[in-house]
Amino acid sequence: MKNLFSLLYFQVIIAILIGVALGHFYPELGVALKPFGDGFLKLIKMIIAPLIFCSIVLGIAGMDDLKKAGKVGIKSMIYFQLSTFSAMFIAMLVVNIAKPGEDMNIDVKQLDTSQVSTYIEEGEKQRGVVQFLLDIIPNNVVGSLSEGNILQVLFFAVLLGFAFAKMGKGAEPVKQVMQSFLEGIFLVIKMIMKVAPIGAMGAIGFTVGQYGVGILKSLGLMMLWFYVACLIYIFVFLGSLLWRYKINMWRLLGYIKEELLIVLGTSSSESVLPAIMEKLERAGCSKPLVRLVIPTGYSFNLDGTAIYLTMAAIFLSQAIGEPMAWNEQLFLLFILTFTSNGAAGVTGSGFVILAATLPIVGHIPVEAIAIVFGIDRFMSEARALTNIIGNTSATFILAKWEKEVDTNQLNVALNPEKKI
Repeated sequence: MKNLFSLLYFQVIIAILIGVALGHFYPELGVALKPFGDGFLKLIKMIIAPLIFCSIVLGIAGMDDLKKAGKVGIKSMIYFQLSTFSAMFIAMLVVNIAKPGEDMNIDVKQLDTSQVSTYIEEGEKQRGVVQFLLDIIPNNVVGSLSEGNILQVLFFAVLLGFAFAKMGKGAEPVKQVMQSFLEGIFLVIKMIMKVAPIGAMGAIGFTVGQYGVGILKSLGLMMLWFYVACLIYIFVFLGSLLWRYKINMWRLLGYIKEELLIVLGTSSSESVLPAIMEKLERAGCSKPLVRLVIPTGYSFNLDGTAIYLTMAAIFLSQAIGEPMAWNEQLFLLFILTFTSNGAAGVTGSGFVILAATLPIVGHIPVEAIAIVFGIDRFMSEARALTNIIGNTSATFILAKWEKEVDTNQLNVALNPEKKI
Protein backbone atom coordinates (compact mmCIF):
# COMPACT_ATOMS: atom_id res chain seq x y z
CA MET A 1 0.00 0.00 0.00
CA LYS A 2 2.86 2.35 0.82
CA ASN A 3 4.33 1.76 -2.65
CA LEU A 4 0.93 2.49 -4.22
CA PHE A 5 0.72 5.92 -2.56
CA SER A 6 4.18 6.76 -3.89
CA LEU A 7 3.03 6.32 -7.51
CA LEU A 8 2.24 9.59 -9.28
CA TYR A 9 -0.78 8.24 -11.19
CA PHE A 10 -2.38 7.00 -7.95
CA GLN A 11 -1.79 10.38 -6.29
CA VAL A 12 -3.42 12.12 -9.27
CA ILE A 13 -6.46 9.79 -9.15
CA ILE A 14 -6.99 10.56 -5.45
CA ALA A 15 -6.51 14.29 -6.08
CA ILE A 16 -9.06 14.30 -8.92
CA LEU A 17 -11.63 12.47 -6.77
CA ILE A 18 -11.08 14.94 -3.91
CA GLY A 19 -11.43 17.86 -6.34
CA VAL A 20 -14.70 16.50 -7.77
CA ALA A 21 -16.10 15.89 -4.28
CA LEU A 22 -15.17 19.37 -3.03
CA GLY A 23 -16.53 21.03 -6.17
CA HIS A 24 -19.84 19.14 -5.91
CA PHE A 25 -20.52 19.33 -2.17
CA TYR A 26 -18.74 22.64 -1.44
CA PRO A 27 -18.93 24.66 -4.69
CA GLU A 28 -17.45 27.83 -3.19
CA LEU A 29 -14.45 25.92 -1.89
CA GLY A 30 -14.11 24.17 -5.27
CA VAL A 31 -14.01 27.53 -7.07
CA ALA A 32 -11.47 28.79 -4.54
CA LEU A 33 -9.13 25.95 -5.58
CA LYS A 34 -8.69 27.52 -9.03
CA PRO A 35 -5.29 29.14 -8.22
CA PHE A 36 -3.78 25.67 -7.62
CA GLY A 37 -4.72 24.53 -11.12
CA ASP A 38 -3.70 27.85 -12.68
CA GLY A 39 -0.40 27.84 -10.82
CA PHE A 40 0.52 24.35 -11.99
CA LEU A 41 -0.27 25.22 -15.62
CA LYS A 42 1.78 28.41 -15.35
CA LEU A 43 4.73 26.41 -14.04
CA ILE A 44 4.45 24.10 -17.05
CA LYS A 45 3.96 26.91 -19.56
CA MET A 46 7.00 28.64 -18.08
CA ILE A 47 9.30 26.02 -19.63
CA ILE A 48 7.33 24.96 -22.75
CA ALA A 49 8.80 27.53 -25.19
CA PRO A 50 12.50 26.93 -24.29
CA LEU A 51 11.86 23.16 -24.15
CA ILE A 52 10.36 23.10 -27.65
CA PHE A 53 13.06 25.42 -28.99
CA CYS A 54 15.96 23.30 -27.71
CA SER A 55 14.25 20.02 -28.66
CA ILE A 56 13.60 21.06 -32.25
CA VAL A 57 17.07 22.54 -32.77
CA LEU A 58 18.85 19.50 -31.30
CA GLY A 59 16.47 17.11 -33.05
CA ILE A 60 17.19 18.49 -36.52
CA ALA A 61 20.90 19.09 -35.86
CA GLY A 62 21.19 15.54 -34.49
CA MET A 63 19.87 13.86 -37.63
CA ASP A 64 22.45 11.91 -39.65
CA ASP A 65 22.08 14.31 -42.56
CA LEU A 66 19.95 17.23 -43.70
CA LYS A 67 18.08 15.11 -46.21
CA LYS A 68 16.92 12.76 -43.46
CA ALA A 69 15.83 15.65 -41.24
CA GLY A 70 13.91 17.17 -44.13
CA LYS A 71 12.35 13.83 -45.01
CA VAL A 72 11.17 13.23 -41.43
CA GLY A 73 9.81 16.77 -41.25
CA ILE A 74 7.89 16.43 -44.52
CA LYS A 75 6.53 12.99 -43.59
CA SER A 76 5.47 14.35 -40.19
CA MET A 77 3.54 17.24 -41.73
CA ILE A 78 1.86 14.95 -44.28
CA TYR A 79 0.87 12.53 -41.51
CA PHE A 80 -0.39 15.38 -39.28
CA GLN A 81 -2.61 16.83 -42.00
CA LEU A 82 -4.03 13.43 -43.00
CA SER A 83 -4.60 12.50 -39.37
CA THR A 84 -6.31 15.81 -38.58
CA PHE A 85 -8.54 15.58 -41.65
CA SER A 86 -9.47 12.00 -40.72
CA ALA A 87 -10.39 13.13 -37.21
CA MET A 88 -12.58 15.92 -38.61
CA PHE A 89 -14.21 13.59 -41.13
CA ILE A 90 -15.10 11.12 -38.36
CA ALA A 91 -16.53 14.01 -36.33
CA MET A 92 -18.59 15.19 -39.32
CA LEU A 93 -20.08 11.73 -39.84
CA VAL A 94 -20.91 11.27 -36.14
CA VAL A 95 -22.61 14.64 -35.71
CA ASN A 96 -24.62 14.17 -38.92
CA ILE A 97 -25.79 10.68 -37.93
CA ALA A 98 -26.60 11.59 -34.31
CA LYS A 99 -27.95 15.13 -34.98
CA PRO A 100 -27.64 16.20 -31.29
CA GLY A 101 -28.72 19.79 -32.02
CA GLU A 102 -31.80 18.95 -34.09
CA ASP A 103 -35.13 20.38 -32.85
CA MET A 104 -33.44 22.67 -30.29
CA ASN A 105 -34.56 25.76 -32.31
CA ILE A 106 -32.53 28.25 -30.28
CA ASP A 107 -32.98 31.96 -31.05
CA VAL A 108 -29.48 33.47 -31.20
CA LYS A 109 -30.86 36.96 -30.44
CA GLN A 110 -32.03 35.79 -27.02
CA LEU A 111 -28.65 34.35 -25.97
CA ASP A 112 -26.55 35.95 -23.26
CA THR A 113 -23.23 36.51 -25.03
CA SER A 114 -21.53 38.49 -22.26
CA GLN A 115 -19.47 35.49 -21.16
CA VAL A 116 -18.15 34.79 -24.65
CA SER A 117 -17.49 38.36 -25.81
CA THR A 118 -13.76 38.00 -25.13
CA TYR A 119 -13.53 34.89 -27.32
CA ILE A 120 -15.49 36.61 -30.11
CA GLU A 121 -13.09 39.57 -30.02
CA GLU A 122 -10.09 37.25 -30.10
CA GLY A 123 -11.64 35.30 -32.97
CA GLU A 124 -12.04 38.49 -35.01
CA LYS A 125 -8.27 38.99 -34.80
CA GLN A 126 -7.73 35.73 -36.73
CA ARG A 127 -7.70 37.28 -40.19
CA GLY A 128 -7.56 34.32 -42.53
CA VAL A 129 -4.98 31.91 -43.90
CA VAL A 130 -2.57 34.52 -45.35
CA GLN A 131 -2.34 36.42 -42.08
CA PHE A 132 -1.97 33.14 -40.20
CA LEU A 133 1.05 32.24 -42.34
CA LEU A 134 2.58 35.72 -41.95
CA ASP A 135 2.12 35.59 -38.19
CA ILE A 136 4.33 32.47 -38.04
CA ILE A 137 7.34 34.69 -38.86
CA PRO A 138 8.45 36.36 -35.61
CA ASN A 139 9.21 40.08 -35.39
CA ASN A 140 11.63 39.29 -32.61
CA VAL A 141 12.93 35.83 -31.71
CA VAL A 142 13.54 36.66 -28.06
CA GLY A 143 10.06 38.18 -27.83
CA SER A 144 8.51 35.00 -29.25
CA LEU A 145 10.29 32.91 -26.62
CA SER A 146 9.24 35.21 -23.77
CA GLU A 147 5.62 35.38 -24.97
CA GLY A 148 5.45 31.62 -25.57
CA ASN A 149 4.31 31.95 -29.19
CA ILE A 150 4.84 28.30 -30.10
CA LEU A 151 4.45 28.57 -33.88
CA GLN A 152 7.01 31.38 -34.08
CA VAL A 153 9.38 29.47 -31.79
CA LEU A 154 8.98 26.40 -34.02
CA PHE A 155 9.72 28.41 -37.17
CA PHE A 156 13.00 29.85 -35.87
CA ALA A 157 14.03 26.56 -34.22
CA VAL A 158 13.67 24.69 -37.53
CA LEU A 159 15.82 27.28 -39.34
CA LEU A 160 18.48 27.22 -36.60
CA GLY A 161 18.45 23.41 -36.50
CA PHE A 162 19.17 23.20 -40.23
CA ALA A 163 21.87 25.88 -39.85
CA PHE A 164 23.60 23.88 -37.08
CA ALA A 165 23.36 20.72 -39.19
CA LYS A 166 25.11 22.52 -42.06
CA MET A 167 27.82 23.87 -39.73
CA GLY A 168 28.74 20.34 -38.63
CA LYS A 169 31.48 20.28 -35.99
CA GLY A 170 31.50 24.06 -35.80
CA ALA A 171 28.14 23.96 -34.01
CA GLU A 172 29.19 21.34 -31.43
CA PRO A 173 30.06 23.81 -28.60
CA VAL A 174 26.66 25.52 -28.86
CA LYS A 175 24.85 22.18 -29.14
CA GLN A 176 26.59 20.92 -25.98
CA VAL A 177 25.52 24.04 -24.08
CA MET A 178 21.95 23.66 -25.42
CA GLN A 179 21.92 19.96 -24.48
CA SER A 180 23.01 20.79 -20.92
CA PHE A 181 20.33 23.48 -20.75
CA LEU A 182 17.70 20.97 -21.96
CA GLU A 183 18.76 18.44 -19.33
CA GLY A 184 18.39 21.17 -16.73
CA ILE A 185 14.87 21.90 -17.99
CA PHE A 186 13.95 18.21 -17.60
CA LEU A 187 15.16 18.30 -13.99
CA VAL A 188 13.01 21.39 -13.36
CA ILE A 189 10.08 19.50 -14.85
CA LYS A 190 10.60 16.58 -12.45
CA MET A 191 10.37 19.07 -9.58
CA ILE A 192 7.18 20.60 -11.01
CA MET A 193 5.54 17.19 -11.53
CA LYS A 194 5.69 16.55 -7.77
CA VAL A 195 2.87 19.10 -7.38
CA ALA A 196 0.83 17.68 -10.31
CA PRO A 197 -1.79 16.12 -7.96
CA ILE A 198 -2.41 19.52 -6.33
CA GLY A 199 -2.74 21.14 -9.76
CA ALA A 200 -5.17 18.45 -10.92
CA MET A 201 -7.27 18.80 -7.76
CA GLY A 202 -7.45 22.59 -8.17
CA ALA A 203 -8.40 22.48 -11.84
CA ILE A 204 -11.10 19.80 -11.55
CA GLY A 205 -12.44 21.26 -8.27
CA PHE A 206 -12.93 24.66 -9.95
CA THR A 207 -14.65 23.12 -12.98
CA VAL A 208 -17.22 21.17 -10.95
CA GLY A 209 -17.67 23.98 -8.41
CA GLN A 210 -18.15 26.70 -11.04
CA TYR A 211 -20.38 24.89 -13.53
CA GLY A 212 -21.83 22.02 -11.51
CA VAL A 213 -22.85 18.67 -12.90
CA GLY A 214 -26.38 19.93 -13.67
CA ILE A 215 -25.31 21.66 -16.86
CA LEU A 216 -24.36 18.29 -18.31
CA LYS A 217 -28.04 17.36 -18.57
CA SER A 218 -29.11 20.16 -20.93
CA LEU A 219 -26.41 19.64 -23.53
CA GLY A 220 -25.52 16.07 -22.63
CA LEU A 221 -26.20 14.64 -26.09
CA MET A 222 -23.58 16.88 -27.68
CA MET A 223 -21.05 15.81 -25.06
CA LEU A 224 -21.94 12.14 -25.41
CA TRP A 225 -21.46 12.10 -29.19
CA PHE A 226 -18.29 14.15 -28.92
CA TYR A 227 -16.82 11.47 -26.63
CA VAL A 228 -18.01 8.79 -29.08
CA ALA A 229 -16.23 10.54 -31.97
CA CYS A 230 -13.00 10.78 -29.92
CA LEU A 231 -13.18 7.08 -29.01
CA ILE A 232 -13.80 6.06 -32.63
CA TYR A 233 -10.81 8.12 -33.73
CA ILE A 234 -8.53 6.68 -31.01
CA PHE A 235 -9.49 3.01 -31.11
CA VAL A 236 -10.53 2.58 -34.75
CA PHE A 237 -8.38 5.01 -36.74
CA LEU A 238 -5.26 5.25 -34.55
CA GLY A 239 -5.67 1.71 -33.25
CA SER A 240 -5.65 0.36 -36.82
CA LEU A 241 -2.53 2.33 -37.74
CA LEU A 242 -0.70 1.14 -34.64
CA TRP A 243 -1.82 -2.45 -35.24
CA ARG A 244 -0.27 -2.19 -38.71
CA TYR A 245 3.07 -1.59 -36.93
CA LYS A 246 2.40 -4.28 -34.29
CA ILE A 247 1.71 -1.83 -31.45
CA ASN A 248 -1.28 -2.46 -29.19
CA MET A 249 -3.31 0.67 -28.33
CA TRP A 250 -4.24 -0.67 -24.87
CA ARG A 251 -0.57 -1.33 -24.11
CA LEU A 252 0.32 2.18 -25.24
CA LEU A 253 -2.38 3.72 -23.03
CA GLY A 254 -1.13 1.69 -20.07
CA TYR A 255 2.41 2.93 -20.70
CA ILE A 256 1.36 6.61 -20.54
CA LYS A 257 -1.37 6.26 -17.87
CA GLU A 258 0.28 8.77 -15.49
CA GLU A 259 0.39 11.45 -18.18
CA LEU A 260 -3.21 10.75 -19.22
CA LEU A 261 -4.43 11.23 -15.65
CA ILE A 262 -2.58 14.53 -15.34
CA VAL A 263 -4.13 15.69 -18.61
CA LEU A 264 -7.54 14.58 -17.34
CA GLY A 265 -7.11 16.68 -14.21
CA THR A 266 -5.63 19.80 -15.82
CA SER A 267 -7.45 19.75 -19.21
CA SER A 268 -4.14 20.62 -20.85
CA SER A 269 -2.00 18.39 -23.06
CA GLU A 270 0.89 20.83 -22.56
CA SER A 271 1.12 19.77 -18.93
CA VAL A 272 2.76 16.46 -19.92
CA LEU A 273 4.76 17.39 -23.02
CA PRO A 274 8.18 16.92 -21.36
CA ALA A 275 7.16 13.66 -19.68
CA ILE A 276 5.82 12.22 -22.93
CA MET A 277 9.08 13.03 -24.71
CA GLU A 278 11.06 11.25 -22.03
CA LYS A 279 8.81 8.19 -22.15
CA LEU A 280 8.99 7.93 -25.93
CA GLU A 281 12.78 8.04 -25.80
CA ARG A 282 12.72 5.41 -23.04
CA ALA A 283 10.52 3.25 -25.29
CA GLY A 284 13.25 3.16 -27.94
CA CYS A 285 12.27 6.01 -30.27
CA SER A 286 15.35 7.94 -31.39
CA LYS A 287 15.96 11.25 -29.61
CA PRO A 288 16.24 13.37 -32.78
CA LEU A 289 12.92 12.04 -34.11
CA VAL A 290 11.08 12.49 -30.79
CA ARG A 291 12.45 16.02 -30.43
CA LEU A 292 11.25 16.90 -33.90
CA VAL A 293 7.87 15.15 -34.04
CA ILE A 294 6.36 15.79 -30.59
CA PRO A 295 6.87 19.59 -30.38
CA THR A 296 5.70 19.99 -33.99
CA GLY A 297 2.69 17.79 -33.29
CA TYR A 298 1.66 20.07 -30.42
CA SER A 299 0.96 22.76 -33.02
CA PHE A 300 -0.02 20.78 -36.11
CA ASN A 301 -1.60 17.56 -34.82
CA LEU A 302 -4.34 18.61 -32.40
CA ASP A 303 -6.83 15.91 -33.36
CA GLY A 304 -9.06 16.30 -30.30
CA THR A 305 -9.37 20.02 -30.95
CA ALA A 306 -10.16 19.33 -34.63
CA ILE A 307 -12.95 16.89 -33.65
CA TYR A 308 -14.41 19.41 -31.20
CA LEU A 309 -14.34 22.32 -33.65
CA THR A 310 -16.00 20.28 -36.41
CA MET A 311 -18.75 18.91 -34.17
CA ALA A 312 -19.36 22.23 -32.40
CA ALA A 313 -19.76 24.17 -35.67
CA ILE A 314 -22.20 21.64 -37.18
CA PHE A 315 -24.02 21.23 -33.84
CA LEU A 316 -24.55 25.00 -33.62
CA SER A 317 -26.01 25.09 -37.13
CA GLN A 318 -28.44 22.34 -36.08
CA ALA A 319 -29.29 24.07 -32.79
CA ILE A 320 -30.29 27.37 -34.44
CA GLY A 321 -32.36 25.56 -37.08
CA GLU A 322 -30.05 26.32 -40.03
CA PRO A 323 -28.20 23.05 -40.70
CA MET A 324 -25.16 23.14 -43.01
CA ALA A 325 -25.32 21.57 -46.45
CA TRP A 326 -22.72 18.89 -47.26
CA ASN A 327 -20.69 21.28 -49.42
CA GLU A 328 -20.59 23.78 -46.53
CA GLN A 329 -19.44 21.06 -44.16
CA LEU A 330 -16.63 19.99 -46.49
CA PHE A 331 -15.62 23.65 -46.80
CA LEU A 332 -15.63 23.80 -43.00
CA LEU A 333 -13.14 20.89 -42.87
CA PHE A 334 -10.92 22.67 -45.40
CA ILE A 335 -10.92 25.90 -43.37
CA LEU A 336 -10.34 24.09 -40.06
CA THR A 337 -7.30 22.34 -41.55
CA PHE A 338 -5.65 25.76 -41.38
CA THR A 339 -7.34 27.52 -38.45
CA SER A 340 -6.96 24.58 -36.04
CA ASN A 341 -3.17 24.55 -36.50
CA GLY A 342 -1.35 26.24 -33.68
CA ALA A 343 -4.25 26.14 -31.22
CA ALA A 344 -2.57 25.85 -27.85
CA GLY A 345 -3.35 22.84 -25.66
CA VAL A 346 -4.79 25.03 -22.93
CA THR A 347 -8.48 25.31 -22.07
CA GLY A 348 -10.25 28.07 -24.01
CA SER A 349 -8.16 28.07 -27.19
CA GLY A 350 -10.78 25.98 -29.01
CA PHE A 351 -13.35 28.71 -28.41
CA VAL A 352 -11.16 31.35 -30.04
CA ILE A 353 -10.60 29.17 -33.13
CA LEU A 354 -14.35 28.41 -33.30
CA ALA A 355 -15.16 32.13 -33.15
CA ALA A 356 -12.63 32.78 -35.92
CA THR A 357 -13.93 29.99 -38.17
CA LEU A 358 -17.72 30.48 -38.07
CA PRO A 359 -17.75 33.80 -39.98
CA ILE A 360 -15.61 32.28 -42.76
CA VAL A 361 -17.92 29.28 -43.18
CA GLY A 362 -21.07 31.29 -43.73
CA HIS A 363 -24.46 31.72 -42.14
CA ILE A 364 -23.85 30.80 -38.47
CA PRO A 365 -23.75 33.92 -36.22
CA VAL A 366 -20.57 33.92 -34.14
CA GLU A 367 -22.69 34.72 -31.06
CA ALA A 368 -24.03 31.16 -31.27
CA ILE A 369 -20.90 29.89 -29.49
CA ALA A 370 -22.63 30.96 -26.26
CA ILE A 371 -24.77 27.81 -26.65
CA VAL A 372 -21.83 25.51 -25.91
CA PHE A 373 -20.02 27.78 -23.46
CA GLY A 374 -21.36 25.97 -20.39
CA ILE A 375 -20.16 22.52 -21.45
CA ASP A 376 -16.94 23.57 -23.17
CA ARG A 377 -14.91 23.04 -20.02
CA PHE A 378 -16.30 19.50 -19.62
CA MET A 379 -15.24 18.65 -23.17
CA SER A 380 -11.75 20.10 -22.81
CA GLU A 381 -10.52 16.98 -20.98
CA ALA A 382 -11.48 14.74 -23.93
CA ARG A 383 -9.90 17.20 -26.37
CA ALA A 384 -6.62 17.23 -24.47
CA LEU A 385 -6.58 13.44 -23.97
CA THR A 386 -7.20 12.86 -27.69
CA ASN A 387 -4.46 15.35 -28.57
CA ILE A 388 -1.84 13.65 -26.40
CA ILE A 389 -2.80 10.13 -27.54
CA GLY A 390 -2.71 11.33 -31.16
CA ASN A 391 0.79 12.80 -30.82
CA THR A 392 2.15 9.79 -28.94
CA SER A 393 0.75 7.45 -31.61
CA ALA A 394 2.15 9.68 -34.37
CA THR A 395 5.66 9.43 -32.91
CA PHE A 396 5.54 5.64 -32.68
CA ILE A 397 4.14 5.36 -36.23
CA LEU A 398 6.74 7.72 -37.71
CA ALA A 399 9.57 6.06 -35.74
CA LYS A 400 8.50 2.66 -37.10
CA TRP A 401 8.10 4.11 -40.59
CA GLU A 402 11.61 5.59 -40.51
CA LYS A 403 13.12 2.60 -38.65
CA GLU A 404 14.14 5.00 -35.86
CA VAL A 405 13.06 2.77 -32.98
CA ASP A 406 14.79 0.07 -30.92
CA THR A 407 12.30 -2.81 -31.11
CA ASN A 408 13.62 -4.53 -27.98
CA GLN A 409 13.29 -1.36 -25.91
CA LEU A 410 9.79 -0.81 -27.29
CA ASN A 411 8.70 -4.36 -26.38
CA VAL A 412 10.06 -4.03 -22.84
CA ALA A 413 8.33 -0.65 -22.38
CA LEU A 414 4.92 -1.80 -23.63
CA ASN A 415 5.16 -5.31 -22.20
CA PRO A 416 6.91 -4.86 -18.83
CA GLU A 417 5.91 -8.36 -17.68
CA LYS A 418 7.95 -9.84 -20.55
CA LYS A 419 11.56 -8.91 -19.83
CA ILE A 420 13.78 -9.35 -22.86
